[in-house]
Amino acid sequence: MIADSFGRVHDYLRISLTDNCNFRCFYCMPEEDYDFTPASRLMQPDEILSLAKLFVAQGVKKIRLTGGEPLVRKDAAEIISNLGKLPVELVITTNGTRIAELLPTLLAAGIKSINISLDTLQPEKFMLITRRDLFHQVRSNIELLLQHKLKVKINMVVMKGLNDDEIKDFIDWTKHHPLQIRFIEFMPFSGNRWTSNKMFSLAEILQVIEKDFTILPVKAEPHDTAKSFMIPGHEGSFAIISTMTAPFCDTCNRMRLTADGKLKNCLFSDGETDLLTALRNNEDVLPLIHASILSKKKELGGQLDKHFEQIDTTTLHNRSMITIGG
Repeated sequence: MIADSFGRVHDYLRISLTDNCNFRCFYCMPEEDYDFTPASRLMQPDEILSLAKLFVAQGVKKIRLTGGEPLVRKDAAEIISNLGKLPVELVITTNGTRIAELLPTLLAAGIKSINISLDTLQPEKFMLITRRDLFHQVRSNIELLLQHKLKVKINMVVMKGLNDDEIKDFIDWTKHHPLQIRFIEFMPFSGNRWTSNKMFSLAEILQVIEKDFTILPVKAEPHDTAKSFMIPGHEGSFAIISTMTAPFCDTCNRMRLTADGKLKNCLFSDGETDLLTALRNNEDVLPLIHASILSKKKELGGQLDKHFEQIDTTTLHNRSMITIGG
């Protein structure tokens, strides 16, 4: 069992496979000419499996693969197949571009739930946000997942003045499709030019939806990061991840392993623990894991003020989102 000093048991591991991505979303990886981590410094498939086994032996029940874009790794199929043999729930967050070619691998690994990052339903705006003309490919792959009866969640980062006018369109999508739309408050990371006036809050999102729909709250599952809702008559549902205005730190059970093998005990932590170097040096990694989680701050990495309007991003010490892994 891996626990912190506040009694929170950590049984959910998010593993970033790469900081590479075939998109260039400004809030995640703002620079077109980004210096990706050299392959030699990334965890290799056998190293990912070794570390994952260690976490599973310590009680981890769920592993999520993230990136960058995890499916752009040439050995992604090998990694997914290896992890699919472990006694855990294996899930993935992806931009959806490579779903079709890797679907047989995903199904064989027992993956039943996939999160797709999609911030707009307008092809032109998609091009503006991602700087890539792949909207129709992503939509086609979402339909493919639904045809195969996989659980699909759509992650939409809501940004004021950019896509907040599409909230209703996303809700309309759930009318005849068994999707869950997850509206995410825009969060500050290194290099993403976050300001509080770009953030669209939980309260504002609900206000928009309630203009046109009757919404009912759904009872939260343990450790849920999202506040879930249903709309009578809709096949799908929606949820809101309110990290900035209503954080969920009290029940956090998440750990993050970056693509270069660093353990972060919080998305906003200013420190990290190098597991990969220890593993390569044949050192005992387990004490490092427990020490890292035991040092976890009570909330928001000890860096963010609950009053998001007062956050000064110049004082934050963290990586960019793409180098952490969602």
